[in-house]
Amino acid sequence: MTLALEIASAVGWGLVVAGVGGALTRLDSWYDGLKRPKLQPPDWAFGPAWTVILALAATSALLAWRNAPDDAARMLVVALFGVNGALNILWNLLFFTRKRPDHALVEVVFLWLSILAAVVTFRTFSPVSSWLLAPYLVWVGFASYLNLEIVRLNGPFGARADKTIPRV
Repeated sequence: MTLALEIASAVGWGLVVAGVGGALTRLDSWYDGLKRPKLQPPDWAFGPAWTVILALAATSALLAWRNAPDDAARMLVVALFGVNGALNILWNLLFFTRKRPDHALVEVVFLWLSILAAVVTFRTFSPVSSWLLAPYLVWVGFASYLNLEIVRLNGPFGARADKTIPRV
């Protein structure tokens, strides 16, 4: 694979994750009505934060791919980033589209673990790649706290909760 194709693949991964995740993010009246934790950054900050994080992750993927010792390790890089991208998108689907922060809270554990798996895996053959994922790991950890607080402040969620528990 040529360097140009490797770069295009890494950038493409970041653009797909950002684009699909962004398309699933609906800041509508439901979201505006949620009680949010005091530590939550303003809504405008999430776009720039995710742009930096996904750019670093795409760079990490490129470096991990290029430094992987063999084809099996390169396929592991692809698999880890594929799973991570799918989990990242799934969180947006659960939280914003399905309006189920409680389900997103369960899912975010797997998203965080997918990042940790990449960090641990890559450190043996690409320490820089591993470190480039540190902001992603920290951000998703912080997002997990925000998700937990939103569930705590607003739950329960779902059709049964909407029908049986009056909202004040």
